[in-house]
Amino acid sequence: MTSISDNEDVSRPIVSAGQSRRVALIVAVAFFMQLLDSTIISTSLPQMGRSFGVPAVAMSIGITAYMLTMAVFVPLSAWLADRFGARNIFLVAIALFTLASIACGISQSLTAFVAARIVQGLGSALMTPVGRILVLRNAEKSELLNATALITWPALFAPVVGPVLGGFITTYLSWHWNFFINAPLGLAGLALLARFVPGDRDSEAKPFDWPGFFLTSLGLAVMLYGLERLAHPEDGLLPTIGSIGIGIVIGWLAVRHLLQARHPLLDLSAFKVLTFAISTLAAGTVFRIAINATPFLLPLLFQVGFGLRPVDAGLLVLAYFLGNLGMKTVTTPTLRRFGFRTVMVVNGVIASLAIMACGAISPQTPLALVVALMVIAGLTRSMQFTALNTLAFADIGAPQRSSAATLSSMLQQIAMLFGVAISAAILNLSQIVRGEALPDLVDFRITFVAIGLLGLVAAMRFLILPANAGAEVSGHSTNN
Repeated sequence: MTSISDNEDVSRPIVSAGQSRRVALIVAVAFFMQLLDSTIISTSLPQMGRSFGVPAVAMSIGITAYMLTMAVFVPLSAWLADRFGARNIFLVAIALFTLASIACGISQSLTAFVAARIVQGLGSALMTPVGRILVLRNAEKSELLNATALITWPALFAPVVGPVLGGFITTYLSWHWNFFINAPLGLAGLALLARFVPGDRDSEAKPFDWPGFFLTSLGLAVMLYGLERLAHPEDGLLPTIGSIGIGIVIGWLAVRHLLQARHPLLDLSAFKVLTFAISTLAAGTVFRIAINATPFLLPLLFQVGFGLRPVDAGLLVLAYFLGNLGMKTVTTPTLRRFGFRTVMVVNGVIASLAIMACGAISPQTPLALVVALMVIAGLTRSMQFTALNTLAFADIGAPQRSSAATLSSMLQQIAMLFGVAISAAILNLSQIVRGEALPDLVDFRITFVAIGLLGLVAAMRFLILPANAGAEVSGHSTNN
């Protein structure tokens, strides 16, 4: 085992292969806590509103405050990780998130709850990119696929199990425990991180780029706020379009500054690497939009379109999760056998067709067929997520890793909100055109087909990758 000092290159592997897997598992536990919290809260908003004496709709400010705080501080994570060490910042992020979770659970008013959610958002903003930096710094390229698969499963698991678990906790315990559940997870993460992850720090940390931080954070926050409003057309379309437009303009100014600055907050040179650019900025973002829309649409389809009870809809969505989980054992050998390009094109097509097939089912469809479709959709979603997240960093050099991890996190946030916003907008538009008060099966069919077609276009775009793309990571040989 090798160690690293403050004066050594942080790109060197600092743990053994077995220990690198432990690092990835520790990061995965923290990611699961973070992502579970983001999805579990939606089920308890009505009960929380009653506790605080406010309408349930007023509780959405807690979600908005959390999201905007994340947007503001995510760009800061790369500089902090290089300046103070990724391990130290990750410890701080988990501690902030855990303490803020407890504060959310003991809140007696909406004001106190929103304040706690802002602190939670700060911890969350640092957790995702810095966790990825830790994994990148602690794994050889040959270990990167397995490590990425470990830290990807929370993103697949939490959005599906969160609403089900949240509904159970809210019904049989109370909404407070949706936040208290983070305490043991956070304490376990802190103890394991302190015990098994060595310290690291970039001895040549750059001066802080205040203009870059201001422009990047403001642009991201304004754009994400506009995207979040897209899912609520009743709030007015003009402010929504205005927010997205202003966010794009500020984002353009931020990119211009980062390209010209001597010591930019974020190094944009990672986008010159084909595998990173296509996995994050181009086809990767478009495909993430499609597969992020599905967990949002499925519960609505089963409850509004099929008329099922929430608990029955939750059980069907659990089949979707089982597909996500089941693919984990075959992802690595599949990528090793066929390579990233073939897998991402073929699997992307199957995943897109599965999304469109969700629009073809109805209450009369045999249950076994619905469950089979959920499993297939989950399997292909899992494969594509892992492939995208791994390929993104396959050719990224050590000096670019911190910025690349932060840029990837920012773009994934945008894709997640875009997925919900676009699917909600299509669903609402179809309903409005038909002049109906509530969405019907035909509206869901139109939405699933549109989202699936978006995925198909993105899947075809992966054809521009060379046959040996990411071969050093996957172990794929073009002679196979």
